[in-house]
Amino acid sequence: MIDIIISILLLAGASFMLLAAIGILRLPDLPTRMHASTKAGAMGAMFTMGGVAFYFGDSVVFARAFAIVVFILITSPIAAHVIGRAGYFTGTTLWDGTVKDELRENYDPDTHKLSSGYEGSPESVTPPPEPESPEDR
Repeated sequence: MIDIIISILLLAGASFMLLAAIGILRLPDLPTRMHASTKAGAMGAMFTMGGVAFYFGDSVVFARAFAIVVFILITSPIAAHVIGRAGYFTGTTLWDGTVKDELRENYDPDTHKLSSGYEGSPESVTPPPEPESPEDR
């Protein structure tokens, strides 16, 4: 019975990793490729670690596999966000079929500043600008 569980977990892991590789090759632009690689790749690695933990059946291996899964869960979304943001800021073109670009209104490509849209609101945590000279005080 345990062999069936191990086989299912390893096949599921390999399938998700294959799906991530196909997504990287077939999808049209950086954000969609990044989405496929981080989501499916992370799921594939987690299923594979589950299969490894069941195969060895040792508490030390299980603890290490669990730590790897937690690490992937924490770092994968952060890495995807940083890669996507860097790609957007360097001017990587989006797919023609992209429906919504929420950063377009808030990003200034000349100064590379990204505003949140809440800078003038009372809830803003941005401090007021300092006066330029002593006479302005």
